[in-house]
Amino acid sequence: MSLTNAKLSVIGLWKVFGPHPKRILQPEWRSRSRKEVQQETGHVIALKDVTFHVQQGETFVVMGLSGSGKSTLVRCLLRLIEPSEGQVLVDGEDIVRYGSRRLTRFRRRKAGMVFQRFGLMPHRCVLDNVAWGLEIQGVDRRTRERRAHELLETVDLVGWENSYPHELSGGMQQRVGLARALAADPEILLMDEPFSALDPLIRREMQDELIRLQVKINKTIVFITHDLDEALKLGSRIAIMRDGEIIQCGTSEEIIMSPADEYVGEFTRGVRKADILSVSSIMKPPKTRVYIWQGPALALNAMREAEEEFAFVVDSQEQLLGVVTFQAATKAIDRGAWRPDLHDLIEKAPMTLFPNAPVSWLLSKLLDYDWRLEALPVVDSEGKLLGEVHRTAVRGITTAIATPNAKEKAAQSA
Repeated sequence: MSLTNAKLSVIGLWKVFGPHPKRILQPEWRSRSRKEVQQETGHVIALKDVTFHVQQGETFVVMGLSGSGKSTLVRCLLRLIEPSEGQVLVDGEDIVRYGSRRLTRFRRRKAGMVFQRFGLMPHRCVLDNVAWGLEIQGVDRRTRERRAHELLETVDLVGWENSYPHELSGGMQQRVGLARALAADPEILLMDEPFSALDPLIRREMQDELIRLQVKINKTIVFITHDLDEALKLGSRIAIMRDGEIIQCGTSEEIIMSPADEYVGEFTRGVRKADILSVSSIMKPPKTRVYIWQGPALALNAMREAEEEFAFVVDSQEQLLGVVTFQAATKAIDRGAWRPDLHDLIEKAPMTLFPNAPVSWLLSKLLDYDWRLEALPVVDSEGKLLGEVHRTAVRGITTAIATPNAKEKAAQSA
């Protein structure tokens, strides 16, 4: 993703813990591993030349094991931890250069933080906890309480305004924490493993809640987790960290199907690829497409050139109307009946697909499909033809899902 399209850009970010961090930033140490640097100097490289860009409205997930640097990273984005080197650009401005006054304003108005531990004030009721950020900004009581009521409705906590944190479940407390972070209407939301302390069932509910909420609020979110399933569920893109470095950054499909190395492959080994991959990942442009007004002769010529037995038929708005087969067009011409268009020859497509549908859904639908047509059309929500999924693509993805990787093959043959 380019810098010009980014809401948040992290460029060449380093964080070195120890008495002389500038020494470790010298050329002779930059290429050394974290282990070597720690053994020889006693310094710890928490972040090493981290670079990524996050688009407006994107949910960007940073994933890694304990000690990988992900929590240090998200704290550097808010300068709760000071970076040793690098830039953190928000709307093109480097917050690393901010003085204390501008930094305070940035934290209060532009970026909100949701922590793993809820951090609610036990002596304040739910309403006052949510309104606290507005209170320290000097917002009058009526305004901040109205805003807090709106947010409690958003996170489905209406009726709990006067309750205290100890009276709430873990999931409800985290909803309060989320509402508090949203109270100042920040443009960027930073979430440091916010659901990891919750029970599995409540955790899944909170993940669903965040997805629902993001559709409504459209915030730029950086979400930290150690759980791959959570990352795959929430992230439009995922960055995987190890020893302070980003090892791979990409979409769920890119990481699952093309892991950068064995470390990433270990994370993805148990994932059901068919549930992660979407129809768009195996979709190709339509090989044979004709317009409704073109008539059987032109349609037949297009099918001959493409060596196909059918063609998708669309209107002037590219909306799919159906299919015309080689056999139907040939019969129409052989009968000698002049036809100005394809209206009388169109058949309904046996199945239409949507690009975001999971491959697992597609495979279940194709169990009894006879493949009379060698490809199925893919359309958008308005019915416009986007592409096709060919029988060979389905066969290929089925093989890829079923085939074990090299390490598993070796274990099976041992």
